[in-house]
Amino acid sequence: MTINKNNTGYTFLFSILMVLIVGTALAYTSLSLKPLQKKNAADKKMVDILGAIGVATTRGGAETDFPSYVKERLSINSDGNVLNSSSGNVDPADSSDPFNIDVKKDYRSKKPASELSFPLYVCESMLGDTVYVIPVVGSGLWGPIWGFVALESDMNTIYGAKFDHKTETPGLGAEIKDNEFSDKFKGQKLRDASPYFTILKGGRPIEDQYSVDGITGGTITSVGVGEMIDRTITIYQHYFESAINSSDLL
Repeated sequence: MTINKNNTGYTFLFSILMVLIVGTALAYTSLSLKPLQKKNAADKKMVDILGAIGVATTRGGAETDFPSYVKERLSINSDGNVLNSSSGNVDPADSSDPFNIDVKKDYRSKKPASELSFPLYVCESMLGDTVYVIPVVGSGLWGPIWGFVALESDMNTIYGAKFDHKTETPGLGAEIKDNEFSDKFKGQKLRDASPYFTILKGGRPIEDQYSVDGITGGTITSVGVGEMIDRTITIYQHYFESAINSSDLL
């Protein structure tokens, strides 16, 4: 039986078959690459967390370096209570590991803090000091901004910071990812109440130890950095107060 390839029915059937074949191939490729994508994202996250405590590493070395400096990974609730704890190597597929809490997704969900859990990284610096690292996420001028802020053992002094963005303006807001900006945070303090920390308008003199100079021409992005730090510290403050009080009782 000869198939009439000029027939409308043949063209329609051929199109359906091609869609099925291509769709199946794309779905298979996506599923196959998903573990690798998760690992790459986890490696980048580890690099940034270590960067906040001044440890320079690469994606290739992050998996080895991370457990050497990050001694414990906690998840806490909005009241400051510890919900879960992990240590050692990170498994990107382990949903119970606080490392795998997606703070960016939680931020986009707009859920109240009482319905979420928050990761906290207890680290050891290269000098052997205990350092606490918290993730921060917010909004810049054109899109998401995020980062990690490290606090010294007094949970009041900033040890270091690392920020990044998705679509901020090169030469302006995008400069939040440069060391020149993040280095300004080292040694600065948190206030006892909100606003815990302030990003000043670029070019203004530093008013006190509770602020840093923002990016000139990147005011909205700078404000976004200040907002996400203040909002996040408000949540973690419950844990910090509890930990400090427990320490005082020892």
